[in-house]
Amino acid sequence: MKIEQIYTGCLAQGAYYIESNGEAAIIDPLRETSPYIERAQKANTKIKYVFETHFHADFVSGHVDLANKTGATIVFGPGAQTSYKSHSAKDGESFKIGNITIKALHTPGHTLESTTYLLIDENGTNHAIFSGDTLFLGDVGRPDLAIKSDLTKEDLAEMLFDSLREKIMPLADDVIVYPAHGAGSACGKNLSKETVGTIGNQKETNYALRADMTKEEFVKEVLDGIPPPPQYFAKNAKLNKMGYDAFDSVLKTGNIALSPGQFEHLANTEDALVLDVRPQSDFIQGHIPNSIFIGLNGGFAPWVGALITDIKQPIILVVPEGKSEEAVTRLSRVGYDNTLGYLEDGIVGWESSGRAVSTLESIPATELEQRVSQDKLNILDVRKDGEFTASHLEDASHFSLDLINENTGTLDKDKTYYIHCAGGYRSVIAASILMARGYHNLIDVAGGYASIKKTNLPKTEFVCPSTL
Repeated sequence: MKIEQIYTGCLAQGAYYIESNGEAAIIDPLRETSPYIERAQKANTKIKYVFETHFHADFVSGHVDLANKTGATIVFGPGAQTSYKSHSAKDGESFKIGNITIKALHTPGHTLESTTYLLIDENGTNHAIFSGDTLFLGDVGRPDLAIKSDLTKEDLAEMLFDSLREKIMPLADDVIVYPAHGAGSACGKNLSKETVGTIGNQKETNYALRADMTKEEFVKEVLDGIPPPPQYFAKNAKLNKMGYDAFDSVLKTGNIALSPGQFEHLANTEDALVLDVRPQSDFIQGHIPNSIFIGLNGGFAPWVGALITDIKQPIILVVPEGKSEEAVTRLSRVGYDNTLGYLEDGIVGWESSGRAVSTLESIPATELEQRVSQDKLNILDVRKDGEFTASHLEDASHFSLDLINENTGTLDKDKTYYIHCAGGYRSVIAASILMARGYHNLIDVAGGYASIKKTNLPKTEFVCPSTL
């Protein structure tokens, strides 16, 4: 028996390759199928099943393509209905893969069809669970993402409480937990950085599995502090339920080199969004006017999903050399399939053609400190609410980057804004969006709040209330 976790940091997502005696199963695959098919071919193994723990909202799964290419059966939990061929498992139904068994445990709560898959090894021993978004390490899945349901988030939270206590907590403490996500995912609040755990460890450390917890306490604590889901979540869930274009065709039409003339033509005639995915330092030094920066070197796909509201938006790319296929692939993972190509020879080719390039002023935190001592500045903090609450510059204005579309109108185009985040990635995203909307008096603070903390600029720190 072989179990391999295939973890993707950008999405904080874990897919799983399971193999036994010439047969394999894939759990929660990403959009591109080659990592799974290549593993099976190398081991001379047939992929028999593709198990989906639920209709994912934070990424587009590769289940449809994988089934079409391998003949594998797609398996969802009870009640799942799809527009393509799939099998809706009954609670407790078993599936053989070589010498091992996968048993479906219906665990509704995150969504109605959410299912945990129990792996029973060659000796008949419960070995591991693949818990999807039902149970994370340190947390549980948010119960507010059901598609077209008349159930409230409180109803789903109550279901989740029952699922955890009736299906998962009775399992032996040494059963391994393989979750669908780790820290950084928007599918929960307090996910651990660890990606593999045990039932026993979670009983000891996960707030949601406290033995003395009442259902009412569970509902309150699970729902407390959940931010609104990113706008692309419902769109991805629909794609996972209804199907999508084959990834190979998306890559073929998106990974096309465009001359500066072709690139400019698409921007002007197809209303294509110019998306610059280079490192932020490159964008700062020179970029195509009105382009949007979201770098591959950060949380690329989730930020695309949070900030580009039209999932069908035509996109043309400015990429680091050799990164065009990666960019198209990572866009497709969150359902942005309408990429039309990338700029051949990048900014160098654009400038060589005589076309204009814009820059973004960026200063170190020490320079910000000097300017503040001479004048009152408009400082804009685009970190998340929790980051801002914990510590921020006095008199700084604030909204989280993911809410920039709702807050752009609160800014004054005649004023100069010094923008910062935690480390410098999100602030450049924010600046690029604002510049594209006609805000030109913008200055990035390099290194973000991590550098600002080292200065003597006045700060407001959160002090935890005394329990005495």
